[in-house]
Amino acid sequence: MNKVLILAGGLGKRMRSPTPKVLHNILEKPMLRWVIDSTLNAGITQFAVVVGHGMDEVKRVLPEGTKVYVQEEQLGTAHAVKCAEEFVEEEDKIVVLYGDAPLIKPETIKRLFSSQADMTILTAKVDNPSGYGRIVRQGERISKIVEEIDADEETLKVNEVNSGMYAFKGKALRFALKRIKPSNKKGEYYLTDAVEVLLANGYEVDTLEVKNPQEILGANTQKELAQLAKIAREHILDLFMEKGVTIEDPSSTFIGPDVDIEAGVVIKPFSFVYGKSTIKSGAVIGPQTTLKDTFVGGNTYVIRSECDNTYISQGCRVGPFSRLRPGTKLERDVKVGNYVEVKNSHLFEGVKAQHLTYLGDATVEKGTNIGAGTITCNYDGVKKNKTFIGKNSFIGSNTALVAPVKIGEGALIGAGSVITQDVPPFALALGRARQVNKEKWVLKKMEEEDEK
Repeated sequence: MNKVLILAGGLGKRMRSPTPKVLHNILEKPMLRWVIDSTLNAGITQFAVVVGHGMDEVKRVLPEGTKVYVQEEQLGTAHAVKCAEEFVEEEDKIVVLYGDAPLIKPETIKRLFSSQADMTILTAKVDNPSGYGRIVRQGERISKIVEEIDADEETLKVNEVNSGMYAFKGKALRFALKRIKPSNKKGEYYLTDAVEVLLANGYEVDTLEVKNPQEILGANTQKELAQLAKIAREHILDLFMEKGVTIEDPSSTFIGPDVDIEAGVVIKPFSFVYGKSTIKSGAVIGPQTTLKDTFVGGNTYVIRSECDNTYISQGCRVGPFSRLRPGTKLERDVKVGNYVEVKNSHLFEGVKAQHLTYLGDATVEKGTNIGAGTITCNYDGVKKNKTFIGKNSFIGSNTALVAPVKIGEGALIGAGSVITQDVPPFALALGRARQVNKEKWVLKKMEEEDEK
């Protein structure tokens, strides 16, 4: 059976961060999840993760049902694999990956599985091999991998490097794990030593050169993390532009790896699209807009706004300066405008809420107009309450709807009202104090002040 083992227990001291290294984000997605998703996209469903530092946090980002093994002490890569030895059956094919090397492609994982050798090392030829273990050969055949800390001057000149990613036949891996010793300057158990162990015992060891060396890059520092993010971002933007998406300023645009954008979409400068967002053809996003886990229908405009876990149908206009929070659903041709916030609410076709409004835990039916300054008072200090507004209603400016409350179809709410009771269909509702005008009161007050 084909299996993947992902090593994700490293401390990451050089990150200088309390966050476990593998949980640092690239385009709002933890590095570890990039590796897991590449594994799944390669068609591998049997995978396990070795955790260590920050294990509780790491476990929280894993897909449900993931097999987890714990490396209590950080004693090297071979020790990490040995902690998951029960995951390895002799008849299995195992690919070992790293949770801090997020750019590995599914196609490369498939290539590793296709190798017939007992051990296959994924290698790359790079201009600057600093920091990597070197591939040492006798003729064309690999003889060993030498870590940089243990390398002599001649070995340091080698530009073919070890990616740290391998494919093993299960029997060979189990054999090597029993014989690897900590005979190095760090006193750790290196998985690289499996090369010499296996060669000395008649096993076949081969190499596979990665097509793009960027795939093997890892992040050990914040600077390296930023470099990985730049590579990933540019690759994603290139793919979308080749597909027919207009990205007006790639240097200020950020799009995550799980986003789906159709040809014919326009992304304006300083826009950020993350999570499992989908944008349909004809939509215009930005400038200065953030979408996360949001669906945007065709011919919709979202301008200078933030939308998180929301559904926006076709023909809508959102913004500028709108905020759509989780649970919001806008049907077609809805208009949500300046400084309007919507949370966990359903706005039906043609609803307008264009100025200075808060709609929380509300249902607003078709054709209703929400006047400027309207708010739903949905929280009573203990629980959230619902507001229902029937179709073709008109809510006057500066109205407070104190939930739970129901506004009937076609009702009209006078401006400045505080509505605490249900309003029947087609009724006029007023909930404000009666206006009192005191003639010449200001002049009299001024005279009294002058006399003092």
